[in-house]
Amino acid sequence: KDKKEEADKVKDIVVELEGIQDRIVRLTPNSSSIASAILSKDGESLYYLSAFERGFDMWKMDLRKRETKLLHKMGSGWADMEMDKEGKNLFVLGSGSMQKMDLGGEKLKPISYRAEMKMDLAAERAYMYDNMCREEQKRFYEVNMHGVDWKAMTANYRRFLPHINNKYDYAEMLSELLGELNVSHTGGRYRPGAKEATASLGLLYDWNYTGKGMKVDEVVEKGPFDRKTTRVKPGVVIEKIDGQPVDADFSALLNGKAGKKILVSFYDAQSKERWDEVVKPISGGTLSSLLYERWVKQRAADVDKWSNGRLGYVHIESMDDGSFRTVYSDILGKYNNREGIVIDTRFNGGGRLHEDIEVLFSGQKYLTQVIRGREACDMPSRRWNKPSIMLQCEANYSNAHGTPWVYKHRQIGKLVGAPVPGTMTSVNWVRMQDPDLIYGIPVVGYRLPDGSYLENKELEPDVYVLNAPETVVKGEDTQLKAAVDELLKELDAKK
Repeated sequence: KDKKEEADKVKDIVVELEGIQDRIVRLTPNSSSIASAILSKDGESLYYLSAFERGFDMWKMDLRKRETKLLHKMGSGWADMEMDKEGKNLFVLGSGSMQKMDLGGEKLKPISYRAEMKMDLAAERAYMYDNMCREEQKRFYEVNMHGVDWKAMTANYRRFLPHINNKYDYAEMLSELLGELNVSHTGGRYRPGAKEATASLGLLYDWNYTGKGMKVDEVVEKGPFDRKTTRVKPGVVIEKIDGQPVDADFSALLNGKAGKKILVSFYDAQSKERWDEVVKPISGGTLSSLLYERWVKQRAADVDKWSNGRLGYVHIESMDDGSFRTVYSDILGKYNNREGIVIDTRFNGGGRLHEDIEVLFSGQKYLTQVIRGREACDMPSRRWNKPSIMLQCEANYSNAHGTPWVYKHRQIGKLVGAPVPGTMTSVNWVRMQDPDLIYGIPVVGYRLPDGSYLENKELEPDVYVLNAPETVVKGEDTQLKAAVDELLKELDAKK
């Protein structure tokens, strides 16, 4: 009996840590986003969920033969994988769905289930509140909670719980409480499940038009009607959508129509012609991206015009890898021969890019490559080594406060625009037990040599300029013009 018990004991796995960095082996053959990975019980096969195109698919790798194959084309959202105790079945656990795969036949089958639960919602709200209070106190970036007596403050707000019976008010109460900390990157949010979205035709309209239908003022570039086969142009009127008359509020006719074919009826007052066109509307998010591209293109054209081709323009949409690649490509590509560059950070919501921007724009010329008397390239060649200027505004947030601060602190160039609120912290957004509710914990502060933090330190521009509403509606960008003028003045002074 003793021998049997000894044999049944699971031996601990002892990992030899010495030299472990030399024993790291890449298993998957391609770089991709991986949601989950799991080894078969015999250690022969690796199963993993990988996304190359739309959604995650299941792949299998034979670890001895080093052969990889696509096992199941799923196209699903993020999911986890678990194996049963015997190692015979694999379970794919997604958002609201479960699937089971017998590792013998490797067939993936959905698991149907039905579960009912009666919730004491008041008790759940109280539980989530207590959990939030503990998490915030344990993880807040500053131990003294910005001088707030957190225990007393949370006890004071707890008295509101019995009077709250919905998620809107609950999230609002969380925001009021977390606001007492006088910190950015927090507050309560109620994000209900997806609802039927209104699609867009990718058109801008003449709001002074008072006749029947909607008069087209502009066809948005890359939108559904930006194609060779269309007859749509500024001035034509949309009369019907799928046979239904169009008025000033026709959004209901486009509800749930993104990516689906619809029939749009037009009238041209000049030619007196009527015709129909079939088109697939786009989502609101896609339209927003197209309008952003339009905005950037207009800013770049203005800078080119105002500087007579001497300056380039880049906008950092977000402090992330994608935005950095765009900026890097533009400044060392189409703007490589310009005398200076205008760096626009306005309306940027943050991320983490301050170090990359600092390095990219702090180049100091030390060599010039010359081929048979012709200057070919300056060194450093992978950094911008000419003058620049940075735009900021009151809508900058998070790392869009930190990046201009670093740019000014490192004396790379001047800041132009409006003051930026001191919001330089890093956050964990926490989804509560009720997944519709989220709150923020600022977990990382950025401390200066004098012991103070960037959080709550407003950043003032070197050149103070506001964009007044009356000029904005005319399409004028006063801040951008001021930045161009200031940088040209610096360039001319050096000459």
